[in-house]
Amino acid sequence: MARLTAKDIRNLTPPERKKRLEELYNELTEIRIQMATGGGTDNPYRIKNVRRAIARILTIQSEMESEE
Repeated sequence: MARLTAKDIRNLTPPERKKRLEELYNELTEIRIQMATGGGTDNPYRIKNVRRAIARILTIQSEMESEE
């Protein structure tokens, strides 16, 4: 999954942002389950990247809600 930039997120429609956020939460859950079961991940920094992408989406959503 490519890195999400703020510009990319702002170009998404609200339903697309919501869908993307759900996908990221699911991915984060899967990574955490892998880590808890001792499987590990191919890229240990993936958790950090997914968490940052979630934060970016939530921040932009709140910005757009406050503008309305």
